[in-house]
Amino acid sequence: VIGEDNTTYQAYDTICAGDTYTWNGKTYTKPGSYTDTLQNIYGCDSIVTLNLAVLPDPPITFTVNGVSFKMMRVRAGTFIMGATLEQGTDAQANEKPAHQVTLTRDYFIGETMLTQELWTAVMGTTIQEEEAKGSGDKGLGYGPNYPMYCISYYDCQNFVKSLSDSIGLEFRMPTEAEWEYAARGGHLSRGYKYPGSNNVTEVAWNVDKDPNKKLHEVKQLLPNELGLYDMAGNAWEWVYDNHRTYTEEPQIDPIGDTLSTHIYIRGGSSYYPNNYNRVSNRGI
Repeated sequence: VIGEDNTTYQAYDTICAGDTYTWNGKTYTKPGSYTDTLQNIYGCDSIVTLNLAVLPDPPITFTVNGVSFKMMRVRAGTFIMGATLEQGTDAQANEKPAHQVTLTRDYFIGETMLTQELWTAVMGTTIQEEEAKGSGDKGLGYGPNYPMYCISYYDCQNFVKSLSDSIGLEFRMPTEAEWEYAARGGHLSRGYKYPGSNNVTEVAWNVDKDPNKKLHEVKQLLPNELGLYDMAGNAWEWVYDNHRTYTEEPQIDPIGDTLSTHIYIRGGSSYYPNNYNRVSNRGI
């Protein structure tokens, strides 16, 4: 870098997950902006900010009855779960207190929410048939790449069991902690308020972005740091475990009370405003 004293420069570079980046004698493994002072060829100091991006691990692809879907790797790690500072003053009581959570094992999570195409490939029924079981035609959106909806927690349990039987591997819904860690960007987190951005319109279909309250095809907005789409908005997402009351004590692989009848949903939907798209928000 050539410049006069106290000149500020921006540098940009990218590494793959698991790699290290050495700059000015220091080693970095996580995404972020790092400022240091470098000396140019004339002996003058220049202040340089390195903007380092870390690419997510490549996805793994599965195929069931001719339909392919991708899953992204989430590396084990420790994070602060709940209403952390970036969540602002909108956090609800059930998001507090924020507390340390350690997830001890890597896991894979779907690149997108469950699509209508994948549901039909596994379960053999269509969205119209599932709607008919409920309160009639909701008409929120039809098509192979639209999210699946009108399905209960138990429908989802049946889906993952059928998917596991079809492929010969164990699939399940994520725990609430696994969902939030992934929504926050996992080991690549940049600390955003919403999954992948501090600007909710970049990442979430909700009533503020589309007053018609319609669903939209997946992967139309930006992904988060792990390459996950629609973690906020579009359709609510069930999690595996039941209600858990937060405490300040650190947790390791937490799971909710198996005797509780309350199950959380995450991410908000096309019917709800921005506040429900925050990474720590808990619907019930």
